[in-house]
Formats: sequence, C-alpha cells, structure tokens
Amino acid sequence: MLRSTVFFALLASLFSNTYAAIGPQADFHVVNKVIAPDGFSRSSVLAGGTPASASFPGPLITGWKGNNFKLNVVNALTDVSMLKATSIHWHGFFMAKTAWADGPAHITQCPISPGHSFLYDFKVPDQAGTFWYHSHLSTQYCDGLRGAFVVYDLLDPHRSKYDIDNEDTVITLADWYHHPAATAGIVPTPESNLINGKGRYAGGPATPLAVIKTIIEADGVNTQPLEVDSLQIYAGQRYSFVLKADQPIGNYWIRSNPNIGTTGFEGGLNLAILRYLLAPNRDPTTTEKPSVKPLLETNLHPLKNPAAPGRPVAGGADVAINLHVTFDFSTLLFMINGAIFHPPTVPVMLQIMSGAQNAQDLLPAGNVYTLPPNKVVELTISGGTIGSPHPFHLHGHAFSVVRSAGSSVYNYVNPVQRDVVSTGFGSDNVTIRFKTDNAGPWILHCHIDWHLEIGLAVVFAEDTATIKNMSPPPAWNQLCPLYDALTPEELGGLEV
Repeated sequence: MLRSTVFFALLASLFSNTYAAIGPQADFHVVNKVIAPDGFSRSSVLAGGTPASASFPGPLITGWKGNNFKLNVVNALTDVSMLKATSIHWHGFFMAKTAWADGPAHITQCPISPGHSFLYDFKVPDQAGTFWYHSHLSTQYCDGLRGAFVVYDLLDPHRSKYDIDNEDTVITLADWYHHPAATAGIVPTPESNLINGKGRYAGGPATPLAVIKTIIEADGVNTQPLEVDSLQIYAGQRYSFVLKADQPIGNYWIRSNPNIGTTGFEGGLNLAILRYLLAPNRDPTTTEKPSVKPLLETNLHPLKNPAAPGRPVAGGADVAINLHVTFDFSTLLFMINGAIFHPPTVPVMLQIMSGAQNAQDLLPAGNVYTLPPNKVVELTISGGTIGSPHPFHLHGHAFSVVRSAGSSVYNYVNPVQRDVVSTGFGSDNVTIRFKTDNAGPWILHCHIDWHLEIGLAVVFAEDTATIKNMSPPPAWNQLCPLYDALTPEELGGLEV
C-alpha cells in the first residue's frame, strides 16, 4: 500500500516523476526559466537546489520531525516582465519564536532583492505531514514558484497502514497561466490544469481527485482514517491518503476535474496515469465511475486532542470576531469589515518592533487586529461573495473548524483541525477557533492569490508585547533598506 500526499496550489504519469529532494539544510535558488509544461512555452519563476536544476514544481523539501531547517534563498531573477524580488512562505508551519521566517512580504519581512539572498532558519519541533512552500509576494507564485514540503515522523501513528512513503508518492495539482502574473489581469482564467507539473492545453482551478483511498492526514494534522473515493481540494489544502494497490497490473486514469473552465477528459485533459510496475507503457482504458463516497469535511476528525479550544458552547471563546466579506464593484476590490487590504510599505512585524502596539497604530488601517496572548479566539467568516468559495489560510496556527461550509451544525467535540478552510457559497458562515499561544503577526487571507492581490486579507497581531522583543537575524534588518532602494526596472513586473 502507498501513502500518497496530494496538495493543490492555485496556483504525466503519476508516480513516474521522482522529485529531487533537498533539505533540511540547502541552498534554494530562484531563477527565471522558459518551460512548457502544457506545450506552451513561457518564461517563469522557478526554484531549484542549483540554478540548473530549477523546475516546476520546485524541488521537494523533506526532513524529519524535530529538524532545524536552514534554507538559503538565493534570488537570481532577471526577467523584468515578472517580479524580480521574492519572498518564500513555508506553508503550514507554525514558526514558533521565529515569526520573522514565516515569509509573507510586507507582513513579516521585506522581499529579498534581486542579486541577494536570505537564510530562513526555523525549527519544526512538533509537526509532521504534508506542507508546501511558495512565493508570498503579490501573485508571483502563479508564475511557478511553489513546491511540496514533507516532514516525516519516526513515530507516525499511521505507519502500519502503508508500505511506501517517499518522493515518488507526492502528487501536486496546479493551475497554469500563459501570461506573466503581473500583467495577466485582475482574476485571469488558467489555461491548464497541471498534475505533477504536466498537463495539456485548456483548464481551470483543479479540485476533485478520484480514487478509492483512506485519508489519514489533512493540512499536517493526523486524522482518524476515513475512506473516500473523491476529494474536493481547495487552494493551499493538503491531504495524505493510503492507496491500496491491489488491482491487476496495468494503467489506470487519475481524474482531476476543474471547478470552472474546461472540464472533462477528452484528449487527455485533466488526467494523469497511475502505472503499475511492469505495466505496458500505454494509455489506460479505465472508465469514469460516479463518486459514491465523496469527502465531507465534517467527517474528518483529528486522531489526537480532538476537542476545539474553549467551552463547547456557542459563545465559549474569549474573543469573538465576525469577518464580513464583501466586494466593491466600483473599485473591483474585496473588503473585510469594510477595509481593503493594501500591503504596507513597512512590514507589520517591523512596525510592532518599532513601538506600535495597538490596532489603530498599525498599517494597513482597519486590517490589523491585535489579539491578547493565551486566549481562545473564534472567527466567523461569511461566504457567498463573488468568487466563492474562498479558501482562507491562517498563518501561524492550525485551527478547529467548528462549523464547516454547507453545514449548520457546530462541532466542539472533534472538529477537523487544519490551516485552510473553504468559506462556502450563498449564506454559508464558517466558524473556526484557535488559541493565541504563538506570538506573531499572522495574516489570514484567501489563497486564491488573485483575490489576495485585490484586498482579501486581514492580519492578526498576536501578543504584540512578545513580538516587540523578538530578535530576527541581522540579515533580516537589511531586507527593507535593500528593497526600498530598488528602481522600477529592478522591481520588475513591467509590461514588455
């Protein structure tokens, strides 16, 4: 049996692409390179352990629970049609005591200027599972800067359920665009749906992946085993599942249909191949079967410590915040509680370290919420806005989803714990809870990067007194002076 990891980055034969893994200590080169993953050639932004090995997706980063990761990002970007600065977010890691290494530009750091490097040095003491990394500067990751990050656990509680778990069992799903992100438009439609970095022309936001499997992990949190035959995966989410390879030796289609755009599988669209060892090298003949056991988020339950924080009743949190999402058709911008997120010129973390402690003193105005330490926070997020469903990601935490999209039931006993949740359609209201036990300025945002770019985010400044006394490395202090001195051509993202 195989333990397979799948993640969707809004961003071929399955298991035939062996990822050149790096980590836990490595150089991480960011370069421009022309690639044609769906047959259309375009310049892109890629990462590699060396400049020559830069690829899409980027190199798989691996390590073990308890490792200290030291990833030296070397920025060698030169193409002015795309952003030439960069910043890397290590998606799903809590970054306890190292909030400065979280990576979102203008929140925890200034971007890394072209021709310079920055060492992300962080520990992973108590997390294992499926994570990923991507650019967190504007919409740069839509140009290709993303990849998988897997942390193994010597004491994996699910270890007896599978035989194989390595880089060959990582599956990535991604949207792909033919135009540079900086000039692609407000919310462009992807041209292709890529599976493990390969696809064919035409596509849309990829989501369902159909195959009989047992889910054992969601967003880096072990779950009680749940058998399903299809997954609805939103941007930024990850799952690990056990696939029992007990069928006759042969070739089998894996189908990944998009939410919008070109659906179906004609001509090999939205398909990958699961090919058994010794099977002939030819296309499968398997037919599509209707899903009878789709994944429902409300059926996912944590394997350990399942209860949501706070009292198991409505109003059982210390801090309750309602986040009302709207869209202004006159400005074509999103708002949360009437405020539009604009990246501040001084990172939120630097503002706090320089003395700002209260929400009214922090920029962007109306977008920063200060949270006291060691309290239970309950967030209610409205659904149904244009562009729904919005997959919201919270940095610095895994949260308990006490009310999922499409459900009116509140579960305080054993709700799924994750870091990306769909807000749903129509009149949906999603409710999540977390404890403020990790100081840092943590951004909550829609993980459709085009939506983040037009305002769909807020920042939670958690325990500002502790943030003020944090000590980032000296190189962190040099990021802003270098970035602020860049000319328009050095910044990139120009129409050419």
